[in-house]
Amino acid sequence: MIEKIKLNLTIWLTLNLTVLAIGAYKPLANENTDGLYVKSIEQTLRLEPDEVDLGTAALIVAEEWSELVHGRRYQQKLDDMAYEIRDRIEKEGLQNSYKAVQVINDYLFNELGYESVKEATDANDLFLHSVMDRKKGYCLSLSILYLALGERLGLPLYGVVVPGHFFVRYDKGPVRFNIETTGKGGYANDEHYITRFNVPDNDHDSIYMQNLNKMQSLGCLFNNLGNVYSDEGNIDAALKALENAVRINPSLAESRTNLGNMYLQKGRIDDAVYNYRQALSINPDDAKTYNNLGNAYLEREWFNEAIGAYTKSLTLDNNSVEARMNIATAYSKLGLAEKAAVFLREAISMQPRKSTLYSQLGGVYYNAGKYDKAMKEYKRALHINYNDAEAHYGMGLCYNKLDMVKNEIISYKNALAAKPDMVEALANLGNAYFVQEKYDKAVKQYEKAVALAPDDHTLYYNLGAAYTNEKMFKKSVAGYLKAVELNPDMGDAHNGLAYAFYKLKNYPEAYKHILRAAQLGVQVDQKLLKTIERKMR
Repeated sequence: MIEKIKLNLTIWLTLNLTVLAIGAYKPLANENTDGLYVKSIEQTLRLEPDEVDLGTAALIVAEEWSELVHGRRYQQKLDDMAYEIRDRIEKEGLQNSYKAVQVINDYLFNELGYESVKEATDANDLFLHSVMDRKKGYCLSLSILYLALGERLGLPLYGVVVPGHFFVRYDKGPVRFNIETTGKGGYANDEHYITRFNVPDNDHDSIYMQNLNKMQSLGCLFNNLGNVYSDEGNIDAALKALENAVRINPSLAESRTNLGNMYLQKGRIDDAVYNYRQALSINPDDAKTYNNLGNAYLEREWFNEAIGAYTKSLTLDNNSVEARMNIATAYSKLGLAEKAAVFLREAISMQPRKSTLYSQLGGVYYNAGKYDKAMKEYKRALHINYNDAEAHYGMGLCYNKLDMVKNEIISYKNALAAKPDMVEALANLGNAYFVQEKYDKAVKQYEKAVALAPDDHTLYYNLGAAYTNEKMFKKSVAGYLKAVELNPDMGDAHNGLAYAFYKLKNYPEAYKHILRAAQLGVQVDQKLLKTIERKMR
């Protein structure tokens, strides 16, 4: 009898432990989601929105950012966090209840200590693996974590975007409330977000304040990813990310603006203008986008259109120093120096210790031929920041116009001490040495310049001319040939080649280039032409 009781007890314990084990490890809500098994962003983008696993997608993005990230390890960590939260929800009997949100908040923010960064200045704060490692992030990255847990728990959680911000919303039946992940999961009503973040009041197709599906939330991640790549100087990767962002969320104004910025950097001005205009059709009160649109017009040399865009930007944000600097540039390009100066004086009154403002004002006066006024502004800039390379360079330009070559050389050297790769200063320092007939020194500066700007035909021409004066004709031919390779219609370079080939006794080449120079309108040396013709007989 005793043995039978022991046997029954063993069976009972085995059965109940099995039941407990099955309960602990029953599948999470996202178990059969196709997005769990994709290996790349491209595969993710081919999914239907409901099949996206946001946590997995965010980890793939992190893996593409850094080969040191092993996303699957973090995927398991996400699952473990979800299991822990689910156990707590079940113990409190809160399944399918909005009250489960408080369990998540207590676990993430109170127990684990997740917190919001004060400023989103560190690229790592975007990526899910880093947020999980460091337990800190900003609005989007904390919300991605929150949503990734929500999809594993089967909770009706959605991402929500407003201009410059992202948060989470619980929405099921009559129960609907917002969750502010930068405020430890606290509540804020819709009106708070609409007012604080200037949500545009446009048609019902706007993406702002709407429940986003998982693909749309991923699109917001691509927008921020593009900015991170841009800050790192990887423009091609930034462009790819932002094109994905716009493809997913065509009515997100920020993505349009950021994509426009990348197109502008790539020199695709028409594409930039199109996306800026699209952004403004979505959010017509965005001062920065008007400013950027002005920059695109400025690149096109549509100066009046640029002024109009900058003026609109200032109407929306009268505290913008950048817009004032830009509108001053446009007026200066139109030859309206005094109008440009008005805006720069306003900017200086707002930021009197910003040396670049004085440098720009000096440039306005220089372009207007007012060299004494320009010098005063450059000196003011240098009084604030002696390492302002642009101010030293501007001083050099003014000394050049005043025929003060020694001072000009000193200024260019000072500019290069502050900014050694300043091509303009290298080229003009070479020119100043050329004027002094110090051709060997001129050559050194030109060679440094062409190493930094190998597509500048003028630099190669100057290098050829310096070598010619050094009587190093083989090297002068090499410089001139590179100049005409880059610009076949550079008549002066052909003329230089004619003389250099003549000195090398290569008369057929000399004759070919002197004729080409004459065809291009260069006044060639007739005595040299006749001499070459005679040598050709």
